Amino acid sequence: MDNGMLPLAGMKIGMFGKGGAGKSTVTVLFARTLCERGYDVTILDADSTNVGLHQALGITTPPKPLLDYFGGAVFSGGQVTCPVDDPTPLPNAVLRWDRLPEAYYARAENGIRYLSAGKIGDQGPGAGCDGPVAKIARDVTVDGQSDKAVTLVDFKAGFEDSARGAITKLDWAVVVVDPTNAAIQMAVDMQHMVGQIQAGELPATRHLESQELVDMANALFRNATIQGVFLVLNRVTSQQMEDFVKSQLAAHDLHPLGIIHADPAIAMAWLTGSTLESKPANDEIQKVIKNLEQAVLQRA
Repeated sequence: MDNGMLPLAGMKIGMFGKGGAGKSTVTVLFARTLCERGYDVTILDADSTNVGLHQALGITTPPKPLLDYFGGAVFSGGQVTCPVDDPTPLPNAVLRWDRLPEAYYARAENGIRYLSAGKIGDQGPGAGCDGPVAKIARDVTVDGQSDKAVTLVDFKAGFEDSARGAITKLDWAVVVVDPTNAAIQMAVDMQHMVGQIQAGELPATRHLESQELVDMANALFRNATIQGVFLVLNRVTSQQMEDFVKSQLAAHDLHPLGIIHADPAIAMAWLTGSTLESKPANDEIQKVIKNLEQAVLQRA
């Protein structure tokens, strides 16, 4: 594909969803399809508790976490702070492949690069807050040294990282919606939060200890780059289910880019820690990506 036809190039896209919605599955499917369409794709794994994303990509050994690269979490005596308590931008957060040590990234056979912000399972008692992981997800950008680069950030399940302000430095948010009321509500909440940011609403800052930190937090929201929210339906098993979820979303003027139907092969891949393979899902995600590109072009 001609580079002029890569409307997502240069963008940072966040992948969100409630627990069990399948956001990591959709992240893998997105990455592969974008790669096939000519993009240079990087995945930043910012899910602090879920493991196995590297295996779903066909990567045997995960890289060292960026949490170590940036000096460790503040709760363990390191330098990376929680963005809620300390909105200060992460120093040296622009990563270049020719300068980042190879131990901190891995590459799948199809060329997708994989970064891990960090996991908290091995951090020990009292160090379980994953705010520093959220700060890495918020601030890290990849200088891909390519005009075809796109970064996908796989956030942890739920809404917490969004409320921490991690979405302020994204270009777009993609919410994966499975057939549950909780997933529908999360899509509505995400759309509402992005609308608030775009309308100029500032974050809660009464807990911050200095005016300098307050000003910094406010500046992050005033300068937010987030442009909007897209939805993908996932794990759909029937037409009745699809129609009902669509009707519930439409009541809030939300319309999904496309649908990925449930496939037992996907669940088996996550169970066995093997490469994620699903031809039906691959075919469906092609349509989703085309709709995403078209929607981004229309909003440009």
